[in-house]
Amino acid sequence: MPNVLIVDDEPNIRRMVGALLGAEGYDVRDAADGVTGLALAETSEPDVALVDLMMPGEMDGLALLEKLRERRPDVPVVMMSGRAALTDAVRATKLGAFTFLEKPLTPEGVLLALASAFELRQARRAAAALREDLGISGEMIGESPVMKDVRALIARVGPTDARVLITGESGTGKELVAAALHLASPRRDRPFVRVNCAAIPRDLVESEMFGHERGAFTGATDRRIGRFELAHTGTLFLDEVGDLGAEAQAKLLRAIEAREIERVGGGKSIKIDVRILAATNKDLARAVADGSFREDLFFRLNVIPIQLPPLRDRPGDLPALVRHFSARHRTRTGRPLVSWRDDALGALSAYHWPGNVRELANVVERLAILHAGSEVTQRDVQQVVPAASLGTDMTTPSETGVPAGLSGDPLPLSDALDAYERRLISAALAQADGNVAEAARRLQTDRPNLYRRMRRLGLSSDVS
Repeated sequence: MPNVLIVDDEPNIRRMVGALLGAEGYDVRDAADGVTGLALAETSEPDVALVDLMMPGEMDGLALLEKLRERRPDVPVVMMSGRAALTDAVRATKLGAFTFLEKPLTPEGVLLALASAFELRQARRAAAALREDLGISGEMIGESPVMKDVRALIARVGPTDARVLITGESGTGKELVAAALHLASPRRDRPFVRVNCAAIPRDLVESEMFGHERGAFTGATDRRIGRFELAHTGTLFLDEVGDLGAEAQAKLLRAIEAREIERVGGGKSIKIDVRILAATNKDLARAVADGSFREDLFFRLNVIPIQLPPLRDRPGDLPALVRHFSARHRTRTGRPLVSWRDDALGALSAYHWPGNVRELANVVERLAILHAGSEVTQRDVQQVVPAASLGTDMTTPSETGVPAGLSGDPLPLSDALDAYERRLISAALAQADGNVAEAARRLQTDRPNLYRRMRRLGLSSDVS
């Protein structure tokens, strides 16, 4: 049942509109002033708010609208007034009002406005659910001091148009931070377009970024809209920006500075309005020093730096992450939820997680599938992540040159070697976002051989 909040200092308006909406099946709450209305909205989020423009007291309708847009940004707000000037209506629209109703109100006008506002509310919910399914919900899990600092920085920087450079190891959640910045911005309802710079062939970067006209080159049978145009009025996220070649860096710099692009084979400049977010697992400052990355582009991208910590540096967040990924798996599949014994969480915490949060998500999903509806124990964890029993990262060589955890390892030799191989392949897959060809390149082997080893070890390329 849709929930509507009516905020108006006139009792007759609240009573009559409330009776109308109640008869139409709406669940109605009301308040006589802005302060009370805001408190009701914060206690239980309404689907739609119907707010009078002119109200006495410390918070009038425009002030309430501004607070609701700040604290409940997904709630459509319908403004109403009988004495509003055109400038008031314009200001309300600029502050984010869904529509404006003039008094005296008509039943048809009220019902039509609320029905349209409720459709918008449902669309926003569906979009949020889709973002969650795609892994771009922007939800940051963890209460460690470093994650609190990251969230606080996102809250300060998100509402601005400042360019942000997100750095950190593979799998730490750089795309999640980019999504959180987008969702915290006034562009939240506009496109969020991601470009994996490392996955674009060098001779196609310009076409991918800026688009091309039909016949611009061999194979260009149709016009293509580039990522910059797709992200117009929204956010463009340049993932793995450190992998761009010199020519692509120069063209990206020009697009950022000029705020316009030109399709390949086109002779017309196209104005673009995008917020640029970038991410990399490389040390760009070092890349600038050795000449492989343009210094001027680095400065343009690095207006606000956000450094993400590896999972091993925030072990206190691991139980919350495990439970979050378990719940997400249940929501996606409908399978029974698993429970986690303390010794299982301890075994997971003992591992150094070279693939970071992405690798943890894969392990949790695997255990959730294998032990649906039951309890996960330390032994269960060790069967999936043997290195967790050793409290070390098996991909890190020791001083003797033997992989750490193998020297003096109580596991049988064949099991220890399988465990080491499994960790190497899992880490490479996590770093390659599940791309088997890229993982094979990182491991300096061919793809068929890697597939054979993955089948033998029971590994999947799924890194969602």
